[in-house]
Amino acid sequence: MGARIVFIGDDFTGASDSLATYERAGMRARMVLGDAGSDGLEALGLPTDLRSLTPARARDEIACLWPRIAAEAPEVIHFKVCSTFDSAPEVGSIGAVTQALIDRFSPDVVAVIGGQPSLGRHCAFGTLFARGPDGETHRIDRHPIMSRHPVTPMREADLRRHLAAQGLDGLALIPVSDLRDPEGAAKTLRARPALIDATHADDLPRIADALRLAGGRQLLVGASSVAEILGEGKDRVPTAPAPPPASNNTLLFAGSRSQTTATQVAEARSYTKLPLTPEALRSGALIAHAQDLLSAGTPTLVHLSPDADYGLSPDGLADRCAAFVATLLEGAEVGYLGLAGGDTSSRICARLGFEALAFDHTLSPGVCICVASHPSPRRDHMRIMLKGGQMGARDLFDRFAATHRNDNPV
Repeated sequence: MGARIVFIGDDFTGASDSLATYERAGMRARMVLGDAGSDGLEALGLPTDLRSLTPARARDEIACLWPRIAAEAPEVIHFKVCSTFDSAPEVGSIGAVTQALIDRFSPDVVAVIGGQPSLGRHCAFGTLFARGPDGETHRIDRHPIMSRHPVTPMREADLRRHLAAQGLDGLALIPVSDLRDPEGAAKTLRARPALIDATHADDLPRIADALRLAGGRQLLVGASSVAEILGEGKDRVPTAPAPPPASNNTLLFAGSRSQTTATQVAEARSYTKLPLTPEALRSGALIAHAQDLLSAGTPTLVHLSPDADYGLSPDGLADRCAAFVATLLEGAEVGYLGLAGGDTSSRICARLGFEALAFDHTLSPGVCICVASHPSPRRDHMRIMLKGGQMGARDLFDRFAATHRNDNPV
């Protein structure tokens, strides 16, 4: 029998956050990149780069994934999307992927969970709000970062309108005021696809009750709040620590060009920093220098320049970054690899040939450390930090640099 829950991450960083959340909720979970099995797993993760794809390519990706999903025969499919729902009809379309999953899975219940209060994302009466870097909570279409996202700016805060523009039309609304009536919410869920508000942590057990009462096979769309809901009432069972990686060397690659990541790069004190200019990315001239630093045991931080014009589409830039990191690691021993940015993380992990990622520990809200499985002893048990562009405290990169010291205390 396969995993009861299959979660599909629209990028690697988001999938890793859900992996951590399922594990913390007491479920045995793993993200699989190759053909690794699911024996004994309750939640199986399939990370993708759906949020960087056009609708046509996204539907093709679901078609490729479907034999694996169907073989698991899950009760629940969790389509894990960014907690800010940043997406657009032409790229990263949540609506297009959800409709493709509906067509193949034929679920009894389709629910979009609109918030993740644990990350400062709140959905009230269908309207999404998010905490900003200033500590204030903003309507998502007035958010200082997400309203200006370079690829998928959020110009609509009403999630039903936002998703209708992507082809997911006709969603009912289960507002926060109705969550105290789980029977009524379940009745709505059995009748038609619905958007469910989530404004506070106390709302999640009520949503869990409504979903249990609704029953049937369920397609749940949302951030890691879905994992929090599905794990309601469970306790994590401690697992034995994973073996250490083959090297203590640390490489952090920041492919995100968000203001949050730029601040983390500026605040990092534990690394030699190498700005990856457009010319350096084209020529590969920085690779030998980075390899020399790593060979000397120097923690190395390579980062894109936030304001530079790389002359590439987001898709093309992610591919070029993946090729850069893969070439760098061919000539350098690294046991601790930090990746910032969903699109680049997805491409880099796929390019490096990892078979699976297991949760190790949480470094910061929304950011975890994973243990990689790889056929090569050089990369097996490598510790991987996967960080979305907007996630993590200012000192996150220095905390990652200290990971190997915590794993191997003197």
